[in-house]
Amino acid sequence: MPDIEFILGHLNYWLFTVLMMTGLYIVVAKGNLIKKIVGLNLFQTAVFMFYISIGKVTGGTAPIFPMDMEIDPTVVYSNPLPHVLILTAIVVGIATTSLGLALIVRIREEYGTIEEDEILKIETDLVHEENKTLGEAMGGRS
Repeated sequence: MPDIEFILGHLNYWLFTVLMMTGLYIVVAKGNLIKKIVGLNLFQTAVFMFYISIGKVTGGTAPIFPMDMEIDPTVVYSNPLPHVLILTAIVVGIATTSLGLALIVRIREEYGTIEEDEILKIETDLVHEENKTLGEAMGGRS
């Protein structure tokens, strides 16, 4: 049986796993395009949590040079790179989400629905109608 201290000590990794699997499930299982965007955002948030979790150094301080420039070699510094990468990823995530929502609005205007199955059916009907029209125009059977 796992030790309770181990489970609680790695709680952020458990939450990361649950969030990531929930987001993946929503993206794969749901047909509504808005729900897919929400699932992608959950997945993205899980990745943010993971990067921030691995960037934490126990007992670490901010990597700021002292004013006298005398650096103590016994001081443990935290790595700021994961946090900087996450800030950039958040901005990219917001832009991706807004683009996805804008595309969903245009899809809704064109097809009258945001359900993946209904859009596929409409597209299939349009292709069959186009093949029938073009087939007859070229003297063939549809």
